[in-house]
Amino acid sequence: MIARRQVLTGLAAGSAVVLAGGARAYSPSDGPRFAITLDDFRFEDGPGLTGAQRHRAILDALDAGGIQAAGLITGRHVDNPAASAHLAAWSEAGHAIGNHTYSHASFGRAEPGDLGGEIDQTAVLISAHPTWRPWFRFPYLAEGRTPTLRDRFRADLRQRDLHNAYVTIDASDWYVNQRLQARLAHDPGADVTPYGDYLIAHLLDRARFYDGLARDVLGSSPPHTLLLHHMLTTALFLPRILEAFRLAGWTAIDADVAYADPVYRSQPDIAPCANSLIWQLAKADGRFDARLRSPGEDGPYEAAAMDARGL
Repeated sequence: MIARRQVLTGLAAGSAVVLAGGARAYSPSDGPRFAITLDDFRFEDGPGLTGAQRHRAILDALDAGGIQAAGLITGRHVDNPAASAHLAAWSEAGHAIGNHTYSHASFGRAEPGDLGGEIDQTAVLISAHPTWRPWFRFPYLAEGRTPTLRDRFRADLRQRDLHNAYVTIDASDWYVNQRLQARLAHDPGADVTPYGDYLIAHLLDRARFYDGLARDVLGSSPPHTLLLHHMLTTALFLPRILEAFRLAGWTAIDADVAYADPVYRSQPDIAPCANSLIWQLAKADGRFDARLRSPGEDGPYEAAAMDARGL
């Protein structure tokens, strides 16, 4: 994974949500909510676990948690029979499938490629699955460097009846994973527990930050979407992540429930357009610049703390 991002209309923050299965409506007193979303879906073998083992561990953790996740699929990673079978198992388990381009190119560049072509190439590989959703997520959360490019990309989505599968809680799990894999490549018997400890603390910290910012910008806590990746750290630590969020007062919800909220139809008027939806809305608001860093999340922000812990 390479380093990250190189940014107020139709806004409605729902105060109540009727949960699937006829459960009672959500009340703000219930505390913050979050859905799991996973990017990329790479299945190559690596240190620690094979691709198939990672996938099974993630599916088992979600099943144990009783939640539906969303998978945003990079087409080139599933463009082979073995990976296609893994994706079918994901769909058969009831988890949603969305589009994340074919090549995972950045559309935050001055001269980006053909977004529509990237979407269409992946659509051929994913749209037949029964849990396909009309969701698209930009690689690196980069949605256009200029207003012209941003609006062109939004038009590409409209032409295909796709919605932006925003994340509200951005994080750098990929960076923790990168360092864990490097450690295991050097020392296959290394203790992975401290990496899980660091990752969980990092995710909770970013969740608190973005939820607090959301409450100030929107006036309430939206149903959040947490950005994770289909990688070793998720396979190893997802049960601990779900439990840590529960103990911190968070409720895990299905991805379909989260993306039904009107806040995910927002199109903030900012350029460059990147980072989490909450970051974008705060930037568009204009009152919160002192609380925003750019990019919102990146590996270098975590490097010193991980170095200090010998990770």
